[in-house]
Amino acid sequence: MICVSIGRTRHKHIIAEHARLAELGAKLVELRVDYIGRSIDFGRLLKDRPTPVVVTCRRKEDGGRWAKSEDERQKILRTAIVSGAEYVDLEEDIAASIPRYGKTKRIVSLHDFEKTPADLEDIAARLASKDADIVKIATMANSFADTIRMLRLVEKAKVPTIGICMGEAGVLTRILACRYGSPFTFATTSANRKVAPGQLTFEQMKHLYRVEEITEKTKLYAVIADPVGHSLSPLIHNAAFEHDRLPYRYLALNIPKDDLAIFMQWCKQNESFGGLSVTIPHKEAIVKLLHQVEAAASSIGAVNTVIFDRGEALGYNTDYRAAMDCVEQAMEKRWGPDEKLQGRSALLLGAGGVSRAIAHGLRQRGALVTIASRSVERSEALAKDVGGRAIPWERRYESRPGLIINGTPIGMHPNIDESPYDRKYLDERTIIFDTVYNPEQTLLLKNAREVGCTAVSGVAMFLRQAGYQYKLFTGNNPPVDAMRKALKKATSPINYEVDVDDENEDDLLDD
Repeated sequence: MICVSIGRTRHKHIIAEHARLAELGAKLVELRVDYIGRSIDFGRLLKDRPTPVVVTCRRKEDGGRWAKSEDERQKILRTAIVSGAEYVDLEEDIAASIPRYGKTKRIVSLHDFEKTPADLEDIAARLASKDADIVKIATMANSFADTIRMLRLVEKAKVPTIGICMGEAGVLTRILACRYGSPFTFATTSANRKVAPGQLTFEQMKHLYRVEEITEKTKLYAVIADPVGHSLSPLIHNAAFEHDRLPYRYLALNIPKDDLAIFMQWCKQNESFGGLSVTIPHKEAIVKLLHQVEAAASSIGAVNTVIFDRGEALGYNTDYRAAMDCVEQAMEKRWGPDEKLQGRSALLLGAGGVSRAIAHGLRQRGALVTIASRSVERSEALAKDVGGRAIPWERRYESRPGLIINGTPIGMHPNIDESPYDRKYLDERTIIFDTVYNPEQTLLLKNAREVGCTAVSGVAMFLRQAGYQYKLFTGNNPPVDAMRKALKKATSPINYEVDVDDENEDDLLDD
């Protein structure tokens, strides 16, 4: 079950938001009464409430906003119990001084905003001894190892335990909480109303990840990156899984470089994980952590797809196939069906994982590849690998290639006013291919179309590579229309969240 935290300063806004959440399907909400700036009236807050509630009044040192006396805070918590709240959250140090009364269940909690302590089991036992119906431990994850320890704690707990690792590294503990045995997990009403680090929105938890339906039989997939917040992969893959009625979920996990090895080891040992999409900065580093790599990916030296099969990790590169599909389609449109890349000049901007895949595809087809990136060393290394040439970033305007491909993140949301190639140097005879897919119409593509160039959006490549991944994940052909529809919805400029009374308060894949 998902418990949605409401942190508002006025009673009427809490009541309105509670009603709205219930209409959207919320079954439990947390009333963060420490946010309320005036006398707290449980008669108003709890009267005719549409769902059960957890009442929390958190001190500043525990991550809350309570600024008045401790005596008054504890009085408020006692009043919540007398008023019949279904749950009340009590910190470890005050649990013994607030007796059990009526049917209110006691959550005894501990918060650590700096680390995940080594003695989690001892802490859980201590909290349970305070007459706890539910133990809650929320700590800051400083590595993926912290996340693993927290999930194991919840799984083995004898008293129902909510174990949350805060921060981006701990998102998995929120999504898989109920799968590992937590009575409920927490979400926020919207992205700009988080009451704890790393919280996901109710919309994400309820509809994107469908966390309440995740069981031991649910197959898990994920995109791993650092950072990962911008990724739209969960939207399109989960839409595809749901369309095909597959009991799978696709997550977005922030995995720093230093955590990659331990994360991969955990996935290999976890039968629930079926595969990964891999992006910046892991496409090259992950190769050495795999048991087998397909020939194309091995030649490229970069992997963007991993399949776990009976404890082994197998690597593939779908960027390569998707990019070449897009290039060849654009060539046919621009130059005719009989034109080939053989002997044509191509300027590749960037020397990262996606650029490596594209560079190898271009050279296999006989193109003359020039590479310009902001890292001279990486450009030269890639040029050597593919038999091309490297030039300094500042010299990228000196030639007039038939094909220009942007493999950098320049122009990606939120930096939509940037372009890796100045408009005044564009030639109408050139094909411009931008691998950035969010936004779909980057500044580079807008400029290219104004000049008269044939322009290829990163959305085309993104959907193609995702389609190839889907087939590797499931063995099925991808539901392309469902994937495209989910992507269009996510990138639409009218797709935004509105808070209640906020303004009043401080053909992509062959068979």
